[in-house]
Formats: sequence, C-alpha cells, structure tokens
Amino acid sequence: MKLKSKGIINLDIDGEIYDYKLYQTLNSLSKTGSQRKSAKQLNISHTVFNRRLLKAEDRLGFKITQKKGNGTLLTPNGQALLDEYRKYLIQIEKTSEINICGGHISSGLLESINTPFNTNIYSSTDEDAFKLAKRGVVDLLALDDPLIAFERDLQLIPIAYDYLVLIASPNSKNIKSIHDLENLNFVSVQGSAQRLAWNTLKHYDIDYTIKSKVNSQFDAFKLVKNSENLYSFLNASYFNGNNILKFDTRHIISLVKVNDEKEEINKFIDYLLNTGQNAIKNQGFIPMD
Repeated sequence: MKLKSKGIINLDIDGEIYDYKLYQTLNSLSKTGSQRKSAKQLNISHTVFNRRLLKAEDRLGFKITQKKGNGTLLTPNGQALLDEYRKYLIQIEKTSEINICGGHISSGLLESINTPFNTNIYSSTDEDAFKLAKRGVVDLLALDDPLIAFERDLQLIPIAYDYLVLIASPNSKNIKSIHDLENLNFVSVQGSAQRLAWNTLKHYDIDYTIKSKVNSQFDAFKLVKNSENLYSFLNASYFNGNNILKFDTRHIISLVKVNDEKEEINKFIDYLLNTGQNAIKNQGFIPMD
C-alpha cells in the first residue's frame, strides 16, 4: 500500500483519492468503538456510515474494521490508515502553535488540561510518535512509557506518575494475590507500559498467555469487557481496576523536547510542572510533587 498526501485533507492510496470523510469516520470509530455512536457524532445515518466503510474496504482491498462483541474496532490496517492521515496532517500544518504527538495516555492527559497555550495534540503510539519526532514535524514528544527515551539516552521531562491496574472480563474469578494470575489470558497493548506487568509476572514465574494484541488501551478495555475470561493491565489514570501490581508498574508520563526554537515550548513545560500539576492530579494521575 503506497500513500502520499494530496492537499491538506486528501490522501492518495495506490492511485485512489480518499477525502476527509474517511478520516473522520475512522477517527470517530477509534474513539467510540460503535458505528451507531460515531454516525450520531458525525450527524449522518448509520446506513451512510456503514456504506462509507464498506465502500472504502472495497476500494482498498482489505478490511479496516472488525466486529468485537457489541462494538466495532479498527483492524491493524484500519489503524495504520488512520495513523497515516494524522501524520500528514501534522506535516502539512506548519503553524506557530506547539505541535505535540504522543501515546494515547500522555496525549489524552495533555488534551484534558486547559492551558493558556495554543497546542495541536495528536494521539498515536509511542513508536509512531517517535518516528514523527525524528522527522522534526513535532515540537514535543509525549511518552506513555519512558522506554524509548531510556534506550536512546534522550532527555526526559517527567510531568506525572501513573501505574497499571488489572482489568477483568465480567464474571471473572476474584484476583487476590499475584499467584491468582497463573494461566490467565491477556490482551496486550502495543507500545504501552504493559512491559512492566509482563516483567513482573516473569519475575514471579507466573505463566500467562497473550490472546490478542491491539493498538490502544481503549480497544483493549472494550475487548476485555465484551469477552469471557480475558484480562489486561491498563493505566489507572483512565481505568478502574485491581491494584495488585500498583507498585511494580509505577512509571512516569514524560515529554521530550524536539524543537528548541519556539520560546513557548519552555513556557508550556514550566506551566505543566508548576500550575498544571493540580490539573494533572484532577485527571487521575499522580503529580510530581
């Protein structure tokens, strides 16, 4: 699949032009997990929404959505297509505003804080955000997991702490000790801080199985809640769950400064580390002080 931009909101995929409507469709569906909710959000009928997806799949030659329980999630190809749109939007939009790209958790935190700065915040995986940072198309890199920065000796700016909670499917067994996790089936989230949970289970010689892999914690949550005997470790700042690995999975939510030329970037970071800490706490994260 070859992709290239055509103007601000169109994308050329193997000679076919896809406009902003497909992007809106995928973007909304990635957040709601429901065709009906997304159709209502976009103010179109469910029939039109579904036809738009089917028409795109027919032209593309591959599936971009998949049924999961009572909802609809993006396939890996659908998520990749959405990510490409986001990348091109970032590259094209050359403004004086602060451009930030990061993991779903860190970017969600920054979006939720009302700051006096003009920001463009784009949600992706840590890995994809890092690729954009290397190309110099963002000013700040936001990381759900500091691993990428540690591996490359990048200078981290911690802005909050978080930890992972165990999310279980309905009617699952009660987990009281780490040994109750033996032989359970899990949903893995690519590029998240879940590596801390897996390392902990391995440390205690707990056998487990990764049954599914998804691109976001919100997809993992939907999958677990709509399935039988599935579990996942997700960020406590966004999800309520079992604190069994709270201390083993505590980690920092951080920023990496990519652009040193915009004076507003340093002011934005200073705001987050001082005045913004109360807002960070109110969003369910653990502040730095």
